[in-house]
Amino acid sequence: MADYLVIVESPAKAKTIERYLGKKYKVKASMGHVIDLPKSQMGVDVEDGYKIKYITIRGKGDILKDLKKSAKKAKKVFLAADPDREGEAIAWHLAHALNVDENSQCRVVFNEITKDAIKDSFKNPRSIDTDLVDAQQARRVLDRLVGYNISPLLWKKVKKGLSAGRVQSVALKLIIDRENEINNFNPEEYWSIEGVFKKGKDTFEGSFYGMDGKKLELNSEKDVKEILDIMVDKKFSVDNVVKKERKRNPAKPFTTSSLQQEAARKLNFRAKKTMMIAQQLYEGIDLGKSAGGITGLITYMRTDSTRISETAKQEAKGFIEQTYGASYLGENKAEKQKGNAQDAHEAIRPTSILREPSMLKDKLSRDQLRLYKLIWERFLASQMAPAILDTMTVKMLNNNVEFRATGSTVKFKGFMKVYIEGSDDNQKEENRMLPDLEAGMEINAEEINPNQHFTQPPPRYTEARLVKTMEELGIGRPSTYAPTIDTIQRRGYVTLDNKRFVPTELGIIVIESLKEFFPEIIDADFTAKMENDLDAIEEGKIEWVNIVDDFYNGFQKRLAKAEEEMDKVEIRDEPAGVTCENCGHEMVYKMGRYGKFLACSNFPDCRNTKPILKDIGVTCPKCKEGNVVERKSKKQRLFYGCDRFPECDFVSWDKPIARPCPKCDSLLVEKRGKKETQIVCTNCDYKENSQG
Repeated sequence: MADYLVIVESPAKAKTIERYLGKKYKVKASMGHVIDLPKSQMGVDVEDGYKIKYITIRGKGDILKDLKKSAKKAKKVFLAADPDREGEAIAWHLAHALNVDENSQCRVVFNEITKDAIKDSFKNPRSIDTDLVDAQQARRVLDRLVGYNISPLLWKKVKKGLSAGRVQSVALKLIIDRENEINNFNPEEYWSIEGVFKKGKDTFEGSFYGMDGKKLELNSEKDVKEILDIMVDKKFSVDNVVKKERKRNPAKPFTTSSLQQEAARKLNFRAKKTMMIAQQLYEGIDLGKSAGGITGLITYMRTDSTRISETAKQEAKGFIEQTYGASYLGENKAEKQKGNAQDAHEAIRPTSILREPSMLKDKLSRDQLRLYKLIWERFLASQMAPAILDTMTVKMLNNNVEFRATGSTVKFKGFMKVYIEGSDDNQKEENRMLPDLEAGMEINAEEINPNQHFTQPPPRYTEARLVKTMEELGIGRPSTYAPTIDTIQRRGYVTLDNKRFVPTELGIIVIESLKEFFPEIIDADFTAKMENDLDAIEEGKIEWVNIVDDFYNGFQKRLAKAEEEMDKVEIRDEPAGVTCENCGHEMVYKMGRYGKFLACSNFPDCRNTKPILKDIGVTCPKCKEGNVVERKSKKQRLFYGCDRFPECDFVSWDKPIARPCPKCDSLLVEKRGKKETQIVCTNCDYKENSQG
């Protein structure tokens, strides 16, 4: 029998760590929590100082029994759960269950699963951090008090199966508030005047700026006409040329939030998928015996710190110097953390920059490789020199009417040689320099084009935007973003339309029900303050029971008032205007997990259901009888098919267009890219840019 027992959370980690530690160590997995609050009841005694009832999780009895047996035979037990509040709580529960003194040097933490990191961590064990445990307990208790009290209230007053949570309700309200902004938005007219100018063989673009050196807004066609009337022909004189050199700094290495945002933008990953793959890369991938076997490829993926260890910086420095040259080395500055960042961990980075993504092509799945490459490139770029851009601004006059043109070109790529941060707005990287112009030159405008515009409402939240907003407002912490977003979707409170969140009627009803009686539950500032209080518990500044008690005293009164005064909401089924083909009763609209669908009003005698099909106004190109409608796959991906299915099996992932190809008379479809949409023929090489 081994002298030492080490308990980690997952079997994948157990194998790797056991190999690093050698024969004296036996490493076993707890499979996450083995002890937790019961699912069937609140498990918190609010009458007796918020005492918590913990039980062995159903199905984990044999695991705990095996760990107890192994612990009795070992000289010493080390608890090596993940390095966060959740992991500390798991270690604390195990210590009590296995009779391990929580004040002994039994806790081992590491931010990466590499041989050196593991061996170093076992040289420096510590006692269990009860402040961390208390912060986790406080979070669990607060979530229980909210969820296990408000959810049953919603079942009685609105609909069975609903839930309300401390963080999920705020996230849902953000989405609803944005939808209200869009619905209440009044577009305002504005105009621009664009010019195409020529100097020799070169042409460039410029825009109207103002009059007499002052910026001027164009609010109507009348304003535009007045400016055009002032201008004399199309001759302009160059009044001023300003040339500058500008530095552009690299993005910082990934935190949990920025990784989720960038993976959504660049890889089209959902937050849940990003975290699942990151967990795999952290716990270890089998690289083969010659490359060290199972190896952790990235550092711990739940962090809001951008700090990097000195060892990792030096390794990156050597790699940059050898691969790109000394001029590409960045300045080695100490990272300043945000006020609420928990600096216990490093940023998310590769465990070794020397493991280039190209070396791992045959070891990783496609998605694992794509995420690893993103993390590797972001970290490497963060350690590189800024890019240097030459910029040029030209001021051109026509009878005191001022147009301006700007251009820039990359003089030195720096970090941009490796990686450029994505954008929610799909902004294109401009690298266009203006021709060589000097003050006093005369140039001609080939075109002067007035353009009418209307202000646009704020965009709906994508996952990336929602995560970013939650982080900025201090709602939740790195480990909560993905499960929060997943919960509001599973509950049917929001749906995705073109990768953007749209609240359902059910989601709106839930928030309206909470607004009057539990305003703090849906208030972003209150939730952010609660997160700061949890951080203060972690730092040992506040007792967790005091925070919970302060919250519950007011909450309890509002709960009693809601029980008495909250109106019962009757969600009536809306008639769909069609009859059931099975029994002849009227079909009605129902709300399900993925939004509305059609169901027979004669339920449960008739269980006929159908999806709501949106006709896109195109005749089926295959059978020539049916119409093409929008459908959704099992994974909720939008596709197009004939409404006569299964008689006609026409399907297309791309949206068909209601006109034939002008070249060969075949079907045209709309192909959506990341930056533009094209209309292409399904039969020949015909293409055109979409105006939609």
